[in-house]
Amino acid sequence: MRSDELDLIRELALFADMDADNFFEMMQLAYFQRFPPQVQLITEGDPADFLYVVTEGCVELYAGANERETAMGLVRPVSTFILAAVLKDAQYLMSARTTHKSRVLMIPAETIRLMFTTDPAFARSMVIELATCYRSVVKALKNHKLRNGAERLANYVIRRHEETSQNGAFQLDVSKRTLASLLGMTPENLSRAFATLKPYGVHVEGR
Repeated sequence: MRSDELDLIRELALFADMDADNFFEMMQLAYFQRFPPQVQLITEGDPADFLYVVTEGCVELYAGANERETAMGLVRPVSTFILAAVLKDAQYLMSARTTHKSRVLMIPAETIRLMFTTDPAFARSMVIELATCYRSVVKALKNHKLRNGAERLANYVIRRHEETSQNGAFQLDVSKRTLASLLGMTPENLSRAFATLKPYGVHVEGR
């Protein structure tokens, strides 16, 4: 791992305050790998063997049942996923695959749990990270229950615009089908929602 990559990971709130020797030991046991698009990283129901940190690209979290599948979230740089399963030594509740060419750090789950018990600063950061994730889930649940499809899409467009640019335009980094699933809609309803937002200045070009 290059020094700039180490610095990138170290700057994450989850690792920023932990003891320097513990951080170095953890990184010695970690793996940094590149993956092409559409590579399955984890499978729902498998035991949690790594904590994943996305540093480049994008990872889609999704779940399936009764021959149906739905997008649960998108993980963009630089952030972690599957922390709760790792800490509880539990099974994955979701699957994950890359949507783009991605670079991912994988830290063994046993190392994470060991550092949780031996490094107080890291333990505090983990609690804060889990609390942040919990609040994100509550916000997503409220979004689905209290907003209609066009309102959910409008909220997504505003957030992505704030995250990617300030010039009034940005590129969708996932397919419209994935976006529809993420927003709890069918592709047809997504198209209708875009049409509903057209009078407010929302315009879509191409696929």
